[in-house]
Formats: sequence, structure tokens, C-alpha cells
Amino acid sequence: MREKSVGPQSRRRREYWLFAALVAPNLLVIAVFAYWPIVYNAFLSLTDWNMIAARPAFVGLANYARTLTDPAFHRTLWVTVVFTGLIVAGSLVIGLALAFLFNLPLKGRNAVRTVAFAPHVLSGAAVATIWLFIFDPGYGLLRGPDWMNNSDWALPGLVIVYLWKNAGFAALIYLAGLQGLPKELDEAAVMDGASTWRRFHAIKLPLLAPITFFLLITTVIGTFQAFDVIAVMTGGGPGDATTTLSWSIYNEGFQAFNAGRAATLSIIMFVILLVVTTVQARVMERRVHYR
Repeated sequence: MREKSVGPQSRRRREYWLFAALVAPNLLVIAVFAYWPIVYNAFLSLTDWNMIAARPAFVGLANYARTLTDPAFHRTLWVTVVFTGLIVAGSLVIGLALAFLFNLPLKGRNAVRTVAFAPHVLSGAAVATIWLFIFDPGYGLLRGPDWMNNSDWALPGLVIVYLWKNAGFAALIYLAGLQGLPKELDEAAVMDGASTWRRFHAIKLPLLAPITFFLLITTVIGTFQAFDVIAVMTGGGPGDATTTLSWSIYNEGFQAFNAGRAATLSIIMFVILLVVTTVQARVMERRVHYR
């Protein structure tokens, strides 16, 4: 008997079911470990629960009203914005400067690149311990103010530590971009008499825009979630000088055992990051051109 030919609709249906069978496990994992926690966290933000009671008590938007009108939250949000802004700007500027330095034909540059990138792969606790000794007012390398116990110096100290930890990563990403730029454009600009600054501003910087966009988003998200170094070096103090949103979430959830308030802060941070990332994407898509 002749086999019945398979029509285009039947073939398309089979391909669809094959696709669904292959993708379903991944979608299930994403749903369980990524989206469900967000949904459950949003539910907890509408409750009052100390993690001991049998079930949360529904309170509606009371947690949001209390949080958004709390002066302590405003202070925490301001510290988070300043902390994030300084680290993002510093990481991009220092990283780009280091990338140009690493791109020079100097002896030992591979070793220097490795040393610069090494802090990024160290654990936050190890980095914090190293810098606690460096900042020690008695025998540290940076003798002077009592950095971590002074409300005026604690936040700048943390910024220094995070820049030391993250700048090497930004530098290597920028370095990869620099080495991938078309050399003929730079050579043509040199022949036309363009200065070093002109070549950097008009040619290299625009071509590095996609990398800047990537680093901007990842650094903002990573800095908003900074926790380990803060936990070891300051514990959010002195006072609330280094209390960021991520540390405040930990305080509410695992020290005050107020799951509803912690969930509320988490949702607020999620919304802030979502808005910031969306705005960055909309603004940068007009200015970033991929080769």
C-alpha cells in the first residue's frame, strides 16, 4: 500500500507539538522559579505575616501606604539612588579608561588584565574582609577617618569597595569591544588629521554604545541588589547611612520578621528596576546602533 502523503498543515502541526514538547520543561522551570515567586511576593505584600502564624492576614494596600509615607523609606531610597548612581558612573568611566590602557601594546598587559579582573570573581565577603583591614583607622593602609563607623564616610567607603570589585569587569568588556572595532575607521581619521580626543568622541565612543548599554543595565540591577559587602562591612549603619533597599528588605524579613513589609519593599524595588530598565532601553535604542 502507498503511504499517505503528509500535508503542509499536518507537518506544521507536528512541528508545533515538537516545539511545545521541547520548550515546555524550560517554561515550567522559569514559571516555578522566576514568575511564581514574584506573584507570591506580590500577594505577601498585601498581608501582615510574621512567618510564624499559620496564615497571613490580608491588609490590602496598608503596607504600601505605610512604606511610601515613611521618612525612613525615603532616606533608604535616597541612599540607594546615590549609591547606585556613583557606582554606575564610576564603573563605566574607570572601566573605559582601564580598557584603553589595557589595549596599549605594553609588556605584561595580560598579567595586569588578570589582576584587574580578579576582584570581580572574589566573593563579596572576602572583598569586604580585605577592605575592613584597609580602612582600619589604627593599622590600615588608608589611615584617617574611621570609615565604617562614621556616617559621613561609610557610604563613600562602600562605593570605593564596589568600584574596586566591579571596574575590572567593565574594563574587560570594554576591552573586548575596543579590539573588535574596525581599525580602518581610526586609520582614516588619523590620515584626516583628527586628534586623539576627536577619534575617541566621534568614532570609538559611538561604536561602543551597545557595550555601554549592556554595562549600564547590568550594573544598575547588580548595584540595587548589593548585599554581601554591606552585610560584612557596615550592616546598614552607622545608623541608616548605608541602608539600601536590599538591606532594608533583609532587615524587615529576617530580623523584624515582617514578611508583608519585606515583600512590599521587594515589589517596590522590582517596579523601580523595571521602570529604569524600560526607560534605558527606550532611550538607548534611539542612540545605540549595532554594526
